[in-house]
Parts: sequence; C-alpha cells; structure tokens
Amino acid sequence: MLLKSCVLMLGVFLLGGIMLNTINATSAELEAVAGPHFDGEKFHNTTPIEQPGLKKMLEISKRYFTEKSVDKAPTKAIPVAAVTSDELAALSNNDIHVIKLGHSSVLLKVFGEFWLLDPVFSERASPFRFAGPKRFHQPPIALKDLPAIDKVLISHNHYDHLDKACIKKLASKTAQFLVPLGVEADLEKWGVAPEKIVRFDWWQEYQTHQGVIAFTPTQHFSGRGMSDGNTTLWGSWVIKQQGKSVYFSGDSGYFDGFAEIGKRYGPFDLALIETGAYDRDWADVHMTPEQSVQASLDLQANTMIPVHNGTFDLAFHAWYEPLERVVQAAQQHDVNLLTPAFGEKMALAQLSNGLAAKQYWWRPLMPAGAVERFAGSEQLVAD
Repeated sequence: MLLKSCVLMLGVFLLGGIMLNTINATSAELEAVAGPHFDGEKFHNTTPIEQPGLKKMLEISKRYFTEKSVDKAPTKAIPVAAVTSDELAALSNNDIHVIKLGHSSVLLKVFGEFWLLDPVFSERASPFRFAGPKRFHQPPIALKDLPAIDKVLISHNHYDHLDKACIKKLASKTAQFLVPLGVEADLEKWGVAPEKIVRFDWWQEYQTHQGVIAFTPTQHFSGRGMSDGNTTLWGSWVIKQQGKSVYFSGDSGYFDGFAEIGKRYGPFDLALIETGAYDRDWADVHMTPEQSVQASLDLQANTMIPVHNGTFDLAFHAWYEPLERVVQAAQQHDVNLLTPAFGEKMALAQLSNGLAAKQYWWRPLMPAGAVERFAGSEQLVAD
C-alpha cells in the first residue's frame, strides 16, 4: 500500500471512519457484467494476496515515524522539458509519440489523436489538499494548455492514478474515458457525461477505427476511502493501433499474468512499467525494479520505460533508487531500457530504429558517491 495514503487513511479511521467523497457502482450492477474475480461485493486478484488490516497499517505507520529516511526527496530541481501546444501539434500523425508527464502520467499522440494515461496534475497525490505526498516537480505542460483529448485511460482509482480535480477539468475537453469496472460512478459524479465513459472488465477489448484497446489483469487493489476497498476493478492497458503496440502496467505486484498478456498480445514496441514505491510490507502489490524488468521480458517488450517514480515520495526507499536499480537489472538481462526526462518527446519509430538516446537525468541530482554505492550492491536484489 502506498505509505502516505496508508497513514492518512489510518488517521481517517481513528477519527471515526469519516466517509470520503466517493461513490460506488451497485454490487448487483457489477455482478451482472463482471467475471469470476467479482464475488458480488468485492473484486479479487487471480491469486489471493494478504489484505492489509488495521494491525498492518499500524505497523507501517510506526515505520513511517521511527525508521530513518535517506534521500526521500531531491534537493535539486528535477529537470523538466517544457512542452507547448504548438510542439504537440507539430508531432507527426503517422506514429505513436510518448511523453512522460510525471509519476505514471503519460501523454500519447496516437496517429494524430491525443490520449492520456492516468493523468495526475494536482499538487498532492492525496484525498487532502493540505497533506499527503507532494510533487517534486511541475508537469511539463499545464492542464489548461493541453489540446483536446480523444481518450483518457485509467488503470485504477488510487489517488496517484485517478485525480479528481484533473478529471473534472478534462470532462469537457475529452471525447472518451476508458475505466475499470466501478470507476465510472465517481467520474459521473465529477461531471463526466455517462455517454463518454466506457468501462472494462479484464480481457475486454474495444475496437477503435485504428485498432484495438484491451484491459488486462494486474495484481493490485483499489480504494479511495475506508469503506470502498476493492469495490472497483484495477488493471493494465494494451494499445494496438495501426501495427504499433504499447503496454501500460498501471500498478501491480509481479505475477504470471504478465506472461499471459505477452502471449496474447505481445510482442510490444514499448512497455511502460511501474518501477517505484515498492517495499517488503507491500511486496504483493508493487514490484521491485528487478521484477519490473522481468515483467518486461514476460511481456515480450522491445523497449521498456520505467514509470511510477521521480514525482512523489510514496515509500521508504531513496527517490532515485528505483531508477538506479532498474538500470542495473536491465543491463544484466539485456533489456533495452530508456529513462526519458519528464517532457521529453519520443516516437516509437525512434525506439525501433535505435535512435532514442539513453540518458540518466537523475544522476547529477544524487548525493556524492551514491552511484558508486549502488553499483554491484547485493542488497539491490535482496528486498
């Protein structure tokens, strides 16, 4: 579970179980359309995992207040390449272009259409404006400056992936919202017209005029309050358009579902894979960097870009640790890894032609000697 969210939710519980601003689809409605991973009340992973209770939350909270933290946030400004609406318009319409906006938020230009993956533009990934994980950097482009959006794809409803304020502002400028089962209820409450929403169960496909989009399983969980745990679905996205293919992992622990997705839909030109916010206390629902690299191999991805890092402090590890570890793991397994800076514009043609430059933007921001300490460390694969 995300550390800061866990602590905040625990506080809500101890203050009397205050209900947060969320609405759920009815169980009867979901049961009519969901697969066997819905039991009539909650969704479940294909392989059962431990559900964190109050005791676990208290243990994690104790760690948060007592465990020594090292380099939890950068002390220098993270490099962000500004993106303008004119630059977006100038990108070609005969490829898929990829721009990391921050954390797991990604802007795609898909053969002329603009798509957003898990857009989060708010200052905090939190139910509160005054507390919770705060951004290390601003997005490369302001929300108001985005062009008209054809599709917004949401992987699950956690605060670092589903941003209420962002969705409300996107409601009028977005043609379609693609969401997991149950998430449609909140979007409708936030002002998204029901006819704009397409909801998905695992393995459900959606035909576009350019190809297919599929919603695929992950090993994770959902919830935005103390009483709505796992009442909405979670998952990942497969995008196959005009012969090009992209995979977006959302959040997941490592599981055999990656190999199944690779078997059904691979190989992929690009896999955007969660790499960050991992810990021994929630190892079932978030991957270590080494597992993220293995997931890329399972998916049969030609290129991997790590996401879910560099924007929020959501775990106990140093902010740069996921990037250092994933670079080493990729080198060990001969995985083509790219770590673009936020705002950097990349096209799939660059990846297939080997024209995308490798860069390690975070290293100049690391403390002296940190890179050397990571190199060859056995502890990197022991967590």
